[in-house]
Amino acid sequence: MKVIGKGILSEFSNNHADVTVQIAAWLAEAEEADWCTPNDVKLRYVSASFLSDNRVVFNIKGNKYRIDTKINYKNRMVLVKRIGTHAEYTKWRF
Repeated sequence: MKVIGKGILSEFSNNHADVTVQIAAWLAEAEEADWCTPNDVKLRYVSASFLSDNRVVFNIKGNKYRIDTKINYKNRMVLVKRIGTHAEYTKWRF
């Protein structure tokens, strides 16, 4: 998959050093993935939340952080919309 929005992840990682390794691991896995359907994502990320309009929220570092994405399965693209702490996630509007 092509991941768009790596700068968002990088900036967040710079400000939250405790999640740097997990962000890098998620990014590497997403780039290597070949997700054709939401079920493909669910097979690897059982705790991911699937929302309307192909939005997927990934839980990382034991659910301490969330990555909000939009996946275009046809074009094999993952758009990182935002990343935040669990507390920030509870305030997000979708």
